[in-house]
Formats: sequence, structure tokens, C-alpha cells
Amino acid sequence: MSSTAVESRPAKPAQPIAPRVRRRRPLRLRVHTVLRWLHIYTSMASLLVVLFFAATGVTLNHPEWLSTERTEDATGTLPAAWKTARGIDWLVVAEHLRATNGVHGTVADRREDDREGSLTFRAPGYSADCFIDVQTGHYKLTTSYQGAIGVINDLHRGRDAGSAWAWLIDVAGVFLVFLSLTGLGLLFYLRKVRIKALVVMTVGAALVVVLAKLAS
Repeated sequence: MSSTAVESRPAKPAQPIAPRVRRRRPLRLRVHTVLRWLHIYTSMASLLVVLFFAATGVTLNHPEWLSTERTEDATGTLPAAWKTARGIDWLVVAEHLRATNGVHGTVADRREDDREGSLTFRAPGYSADCFIDVQTGHYKLTTSYQGAIGVINDLHRGRDAGSAWAWLIDVAGVFLVFLSLTGLGLLFYLRKVRIKALVVMTVGAALVVVLAKLAS
């Protein structure tokens, strides 16, 4: 057959391409994807917080580990403006102690009577108690340092750590609850181990309840 005959054949019309229809994934698979995404990124965002509270939960139960607690005593006399006609000027006293004796933390308590006044400072792993002779202005300051373990234990409790740290504890609690719920949701997609895992979870919950009753 010659090339002229081949070229003279009419070309076939192009077939229209049917548009691809994107099928929506089943609801079950979409829920699984969302749960997995939330669980992964929630755990990554809260990893260091979870590790901190897990580790300090152990040290809180064993405060004697690596304990470096020490106490220091100091004496002094308050400046002339420490007392007014209405009584002790606690702001002057607090600023003098901070500047002279390196006291830090927040004022947790203050008391005054005819013979003695007292002022207490608190911070994580730290306390300073000042006792003032209201007649002479002489004072005795006792400062206690509980070391690094004392600091992280107080941070775990949220004791004397301020409102910002209290907010962090609340956020950490919400993250842990959310992390647990998304993990539980993912468990129902693991058919091979779902029943065994639920049995282990039930046994663990029952054990916690029993130990709580024994401890109370």
C-alpha cells in the first residue's frame, strides 16, 4: 500500500475524555484520619510538658532523692522609714530585704502586733521568713533553699509559681485529656488488638480505683 493511500484516509474524530468523579471517602475513614492527625500533633505539642509532669511525679513521691536543702540565717536593722504612725510600712521592709539580703519571691504572709512583725516570701523551692522587733527595727531573716528537686516539685504542684504557671498546668491538663481521648478513639480502628487493649484498660482502671480506696 502506498503512502499516498494512507494519507488520504479521513482522521477519526477525537473521543471526549470523561471527567473524573472524585468519590467522597466514607465517614469512618475520615474520622480515623482526623483522630490520627489530632493525636500525633497534640502529642508533639505537649511532649515536653508531659515528660516534665511525668518525671516530677516521681520526684514528688521521693523528695529525698538528690535533696540539697539548706538554711541560712541573717540579721540586720531596717532603715529609718520602715515604720509610720499607722504601723509597719511593708513596702519599705520588703524592698530593703530584697536589696540588702537578696530576698526574692512573692509576699505570702505578713503579720504585726505590739511586739513583733513578720513577713514571708515564697517561690518554688524557696522561702524566706523575716521577724521584726517593732520597737527597735532589728530583724532576723531565715532563708530556706530546697534545691533543684524542691523547685521542680513545687512547679509540679503549682505552689508559689504565679498565675502564668497555673495557666500552663491547666493547659497541660487539657492536652492530656485530649490526647487520651484521641488515643482511645484510634483504638477502635485497630481490630486485631482492640478487645485485648480494652481489657487491659479496664483492668488498669479497676486497679487505680482499688488503690485509691486503700489509700483513702
